[in-house]
Amino acid sequence: MRGRSVAVAIAVGALALAGCAAGPTAGVPASSGGAAAGAVPRVTAERVLQVTSVHEETGMTLLEGPVFLDDGRLHLVDVTAPAGEPKVLAVDVGTREVDAVYTDEAGAYTSAQVSPYDGRLYLTDYAGGRIVSITPDGTDPRVFAGGRVKGRAMHLDDLTFDDDGHLYVTDSSPVAYPAGTADGRVLRFDRDTGRATVLAGNLPNPNGISFDLDGGTLWVSLLDANRIDRLVLDDAGTAVTAGHTAIQVDGGVAQTDSNAVDAAGNLYQGMHGLPDVRVYGPDGTHLTTVSVPDEGLLSATNVAIRPGTTDAYVTVSGPAGGFVYRFDALAQGVRQSNGG
Repeated sequence: MRGRSVAVAIAVGALALAGCAAGPTAGVPASSGGAAAGAVPRVTAERVLQVTSVHEETGMTLLEGPVFLDDGRLHLVDVTAPAGEPKVLAVDVGTREVDAVYTDEAGAYTSAQVSPYDGRLYLTDYAGGRIVSITPDGTDPRVFAGGRVKGRAMHLDDLTFDDDGHLYVTDSSPVAYPAGTADGRVLRFDRDTGRATVLAGNLPNPNGISFDLDGGTLWVSLLDANRIDRLVLDDAGTAVTAGHTAIQVDGGVAQTDSNAVDAAGNLYQGMHGLPDVRVYGPDGTHLTTVSVPDEGLLSATNVAIRPGTTDAYVTVSGPAGGFVYRFDALAQGVRQSNGG
């Protein structure tokens, strides 16, 4: 089983060679936070549709970054799509129609979220170390941020916004086992200048990132440590005042990928290597696990809950292709459960 970062790195290399760089009751804990996944209720997600097939050029497909836009369609990214094939797609989950929204020559996009400030769709480019924004219809691409931060190239993975439109992004860095140095980071980008601030460093491959309901604390999942850290920010959101490992995830063959937070503060943690979503309460209690039992699927990367409803959709990928599955969320969707 390859780790997600290794798989993405291999896919990025392949892109370069190809010419381009019913759920349980909300708030009722089922077990303690340290319980194994098998000791809590399990919910089976239902397949909605297949969105992509494995790309010949890259040898895989990997769907991420689900986000509902104002047109009602679920937008998502295909990390390993080669040049000329759709890298941002829009899915009508009712009619099951899929439309291409955006592509380019070099990007390997790993997340997507709409800015509450300007309404544009922001994408993290893992391959190019950039943040790119486009209009909801996929036009007018702009590079919001790129280059090196504190002397190091960026490998941007997931992003989220605060209420004022400033960006908070995981800058991943895989840790070579067993003696590698953890040097992943959490970065903040000013919405007006694009200037980056390093909020946290020396992290073992940070991936998912979401604000809690109060908007003053970040949940950050660490792919190479199978844990979720809680980072408390100052009033300006420009520094971490306290932080600790909040949830240790017993992943087995799987690793903690992207995450999302619903209207009750529950945390939905996607898993790579096993198509599961672990759902934790605001206090870290493991409430339920959403599973995808179908063969040929290895990764449930992220969740989008349609705002104002409990309709939750998860991006799932593997040798069988890239799919969207549905389940009932424990609470309604909010901005922190819509994209990233």
